[in-house]
Amino acid sequence: MITGEIKNKIDSLWDDFAAGGIVNPLTVIEQITYMMFIHDLDETDNLRAKESAMLGLPYESIFADEVEVQGRAVAGNQLKWSVFRDFPANRMYDVMQEMVFPFIKNLHGDKNSAYSKYMDDAIFMIPTPLLLSKVVDKLDDIFRMMADSHSTDIRGDVYEYLLSKIAQSGRNGQFRTPRHIIRMIVELVEPGADDVICDPACGTSGFLITAGEYLKENRKEEIFYDKVKKDHYMNHMFHGYDTDRTMLRIGAMNMMTHGVDNPYIEYRDSLSDQNPDKEKYSLILANPPFKGSLDYDIVSADLLKVCKTKKTELLFLALFLRMLKVGGRCACIVPDGVLFGSSTAHKAIRKEIVEGNRLEAVISMPSGVFKPYAGVSTAILIFTKTGAGGTDKVWFYDMENDGFSLDDKRTPISDNDIPDIIERFHNLDKEEDRARTEKSFFVPKTDIVNNGYDLSVNKYKEVEYVPIEYPSTQEIMTDLYELEKEISKSMAELSEMLEVEV
Repeated sequence: MITGEIKNKIDSLWDDFAAGGIVNPLTVIEQITYMMFIHDLDETDNLRAKESAMLGLPYESIFADEVEVQGRAVAGNQLKWSVFRDFPANRMYDVMQEMVFPFIKNLHGDKNSAYSKYMDDAIFMIPTPLLLSKVVDKLDDIFRMMADSHSTDIRGDVYEYLLSKIAQSGRNGQFRTPRHIIRMIVELVEPGADDVICDPACGTSGFLITAGEYLKENRKEEIFYDKVKKDHYMNHMFHGYDTDRTMLRIGAMNMMTHGVDNPYIEYRDSLSDQNPDKEKYSLILANPPFKGSLDYDIVSADLLKVCKTKKTELLFLALFLRMLKVGGRCACIVPDGVLFGSSTAHKAIRKEIVEGNRLEAVISMPSGVFKPYAGVSTAILIFTKTGAGGTDKVWFYDMENDGFSLDDKRTPISDNDIPDIIERFHNLDKEEDRARTEKSFFVPKTDIVNNGYDLSVNKYKEVEYVPIEYPSTQEIMTDLYELEKEISKSMAELSEMLEVEV
């Protein structure tokens, strides 16, 4: 979580925008996002230059000696954050408005790329040199504080704090998934170099970015020393859809900053009949909206055949099954109601996953995971599309702690089940003999079927009661009589004392 110092600095930056006449919170977030992206371009370019020098490889900086901006050649060096931040306010403003912003808008040569599509209508809206100077100075302070922070996802926390300033934040179920939960899910499914990965409700592309980072860490030689696989990683592996253009713009910039040249990030209502994807992806990672507003009339008919409902969380499960290739895997977050809901639609989608495909795991998470933005209890479902069944037993895990307190403050604590979850999931052969009184255990498919396809861990977990022996009624009554005698004796002694004093 971000510190109070960073929050105060962001609040002060927000006040500067308001004083400068920019009061629409979405506009403020967009302008801050552009600034952060420009800063990150400089840092990323420097890092890649250093890495290439260490490896003895040639590297061509995007800030070359001369770059073309709107048909004229300019010195590339002055477009770097680390350079123009030291310019006088008026010169900095001219460079930003006339050079830097047109430069980043046309940074990607492919006009059909996600980046180009969502930067095409981006507008530099900071009105005065003075405001720009204040914004750059305060962002510099924030970047320095972020660098000093020990949080593994300080950038995501800063974005979340910015988004929390939008009054409508969360109205459509859009709550940022904590990065440590995303990381756990990615480590559970272990993406491969040949996967085609999709998040149909991608937001700022957190799942896609984390999957890319995992592959860099664990499949680096396999991907980046192979021309074909590197091309797949850069141009064909990552797909994300959302209905919020601001989130898509942030997502596209996020992916590019994290080294993915051309992700397929697109504006799309994934549940509508305008989404043609069928049997296309080998891995779906998602935290779909739980309470999203839904236009029932445009929902794809084939999804309604699987479960006729207006509940977005159920329709997304049907969508995942449709979008996956046979053999493709899905790891998604669902609200607890999906696990035990008794409606026809709830039972239909659970039955389809259990009977028609292979459900592998249900990981129940505590209700505080999404605080302070939501207190809903959630779970992670991991399943493989087979189209022909295959579920024989399901692994359940009852997560109690995720490394943070479960109140609104979400402060770090030592109790953390996540390493245990990952370790046990990758060694399921050792789980066979675990009793249902423990945190994790297997449940045979027959038990799940007999319980109406209920997937809540509490349905199957057994509580071990320790017998306690209490005294007999006679002993209790004898003790009470003795106690009454002592009280009577004490009362008599007190009365005598009071009479003497009188």
